[in-house]
Amino acid sequence: MSDPKAETGKNRVHLRILWGLVVGIVAGITCNALATQGYLDPNSLEVFVKRVAEPIGKIFLRLILMVVIPLVVSALILGVLELGDLRKLGRLGMKTLGLTVALSSIAVCISLIVVNVIQPGKSLPAEKQAALADQYETKAREMLDKADKAKPIEQILLDLIPENPLREMTGALDGSSLGNGILAVMVFSLLIGIAISLGGVETEVLKPIIESVLEVCMIIIRMAMMLAPFCVALLLFSVTATLGLNILQALIWFVVAALSGMAIHFFLVYSIFVGFIARRSPWKFFRDVSEASLTAFATSSSNATLPTAIRVAEERLKLPRTVSRFVLTIGATGNQNGTALYEGVVILFIAQLLGHDLSAGQQLQVLLMAILAGVGTAGVPGGSIPMIALVLQSIGIDGSSIGIILGIDRLLDMCRTVLNVVGDLVLTACVAKGAEIDPIESSLTE
Repeated sequence: MSDPKAETGKNRVHLRILWGLVVGIVAGITCNALATQGYLDPNSLEVFVKRVAEPIGKIFLRLILMVVIPLVVSALILGVLELGDLRKLGRLGMKTLGLTVALSSIAVCISLIVVNVIQPGKSLPAEKQAALADQYETKAREMLDKADKAKPIEQILLDLIPENPLREMTGALDGSSLGNGILAVMVFSLLIGIAISLGGVETEVLKPIIESVLEVCMIIIRMAMMLAPFCVALLLFSVTATLGLNILQALIWFVVAALSGMAIHFFLVYSIFVGFIARRSPWKFFRDVSEASLTAFATSSSNATLPTAIRVAEERLKLPRTVSRFVLTIGATGNQNGTALYEGVVILFIAQLLGHDLSAGQQLQVLLMAILAGVGTAGVPGGSIPMIALVLQSIGIDGSSIGIILGIDRLLDMCRTVLNVVGDLVLTACVAKGAEIDPIESSLTE
């Protein structure tokens, strides 16, 4: 049972982040206007942005990046372990896994199509793009030069299995990886999870250790979130003081792109799955799950919404308990196609904003990583931020550039959590249709 005081504290943090957004934007635009009109020395403003505001603002992002590798590894391993004994799950587990991959793949494809059509990052003038790119350059140029040296497809596929996982982990953030970086780390984590699951009793001792690693990472992220309001204000000040009102136009188009992609996935894709696979009326389904949708929007947490989702599945949708509890518990962490869609939109938007045209190969890399990120992202408010920063780093873009969208992330977090939770219920309804629960599967889900 969640602690009301803790939930109130979370809400206050996000309210402070919203105030940080407002203060940072207003102060930045004001300073930009004063510098343009000659009332403020532009050189002094530039020095303050580069030497004071931006470095302090990045403290929050550094804390996030510090734990992102152990967070990804532990979350993906536990995501596999939540499936239980892979040898015993049979049709229920395979159907859940297959539909999860399908929903997440479609979600990320929608995000790529929407951003390439709307091109929200291209609304910024070329000179402003150059100024923003300079602000977030760091090691990005070296990483992009390396990314331009395309590998043959067979080598890319081979590099998914890392020869040295530790080297891939260290290289995922600084671009020194010789393989596929974070994608190889994800594959390594999935294989470790499968191996632990297949190992049975002998390997179960590892699960509480990995859970402890994940919890420690989440504690550090919660500590970082306490600094977020102040850091967001400084990061938004840095951007708006440099670019003025132009960045606001780009952010508006970013929100349009993100919400458009979510709407397409929610009303079109979910309706198709519910109608043709679950054999239910989409209109009645959405009406029946409205309580879970509203809870997800209010809490921005798939995990916090899980009890409500289970009750809705059993009482409103009349789904078998053995199916609903199993699939929804896994889905709270492993079936976050709303998060996968959002991550695709954010990554391509920031790439456009900084003037980087991603090749088809790089967009395919984003597609694969966003699908896997849907499994490895924590089902809590702001859980996708570390993964987005890491994927940005892997394609040669400074991860700290995610600060551009942090101020409006809360609103979109609420929307994508609705997509996540309703997606879990869609998945459950589809799996339950024609599912045959044998005694082993029933015992696993009681």
